[in-house]
Amino acid sequence: MNSKKTIRIGTRDSELALWQAHTVQKKLNDLGYKTEIIAVKSQGDILLDKPLYELGITGIFTKTLDIAMLNGQVDIAVHSMKDVPTALPIGIVQAAVLERANTLDILVHKGNLDFLEKKGTIATGSLRRQAQWLNKYPNHTVVDLRGNVNTRMQKLNESDWSGAVFAAAGLERINLKPILTPTLSKGEGENRNFSYIDLDWMIPAPAQGAMVVVAMGNDDFTLDAVSQLNDVETEICTYIERQFLKTLEGGCTAPIGALAKYCELEDTFVFKGALLSIDGKEKLEIEKIVPVEEWKKLGFNCANEILEKGGAELMKTIKESLKK
Repeated sequence: MNSKKTIRIGTRDSELALWQAHTVQKKLNDLGYKTEIIAVKSQGDILLDKPLYELGITGIFTKTLDIAMLNGQVDIAVHSMKDVPTALPIGIVQAAVLERANTLDILVHKGNLDFLEKKGTIATGSLRRQAQWLNKYPNHTVVDLRGNVNTRMQKLNESDWSGAVFAAAGLERINLKPILTPTLSKGEGENRNFSYIDLDWMIPAPAQGAMVVVAMGNDDFTLDAVSQLNDVETEICTYIERQFLKTLEGGCTAPIGALAKYCELEDTFVFKGALLSIDGKEKLEIEKIVPVEEWKKLGFNCANEILEKGGAELMKTIKESLKK
């Protein structure tokens, strides 16, 4: 081992991003590696030799760290994998996918759940969540909600919205997950404290609940160190989901859900995927079970089936509406 090298871990400075970076730091330290966390602030004036598009840098949440890595300021970056574009910038590679946490979306709400049967206002910044919510509750209104997890929880607290949709994993990681709604009975639990229900009918974002570590492709020392953190089952499941996303040509903006699971008993992979119109009125779904040796093209094949069933036209409509 190169005892002199300190692996510099790049992260954004939100509470969740720092939690993720510290988790990776502890794992590397436990393996005997020296590490340092570097919180990278967004800088519009970072100079590069080439334009961003030439380097393939696209991710809104990952761009700053990509640039820091390419400029040699950090050795690795830790991300929520669902935020990472399916094509990484030139020179940067996926080094490890950590064991997956909770994949579910949850509804965080105040008071009782009467609004589910009536009219309600739900907040989310995700087109995927918006589309699936409106598909199930067409009488509801969905409003935009941006910011990091803490900011979104604060906005929900200060609003008159019925509830907001969050990824369970993000709230669990920084201990912000409220108590489980004890009952769905009317008139109960009418306090201003938050409760939540699992949205097990909502298909999560591709790679939701998984953390990915990226590094420079030519940094053998760091790649070797980080590869020891890789969880193979999570790596394969997220590969299937992201392949589905990539084949549908959906960036982070299109309403696309995907979830792959390994079934040990049957030695199979189970995949569920969906593409929806932004208003939730159209929904194209697929569910497939394949033997374990057929996983490599599972996401690709499922996406192509969706495209053939009207998905190509739907994707075209989505792209046109997002340009407006």
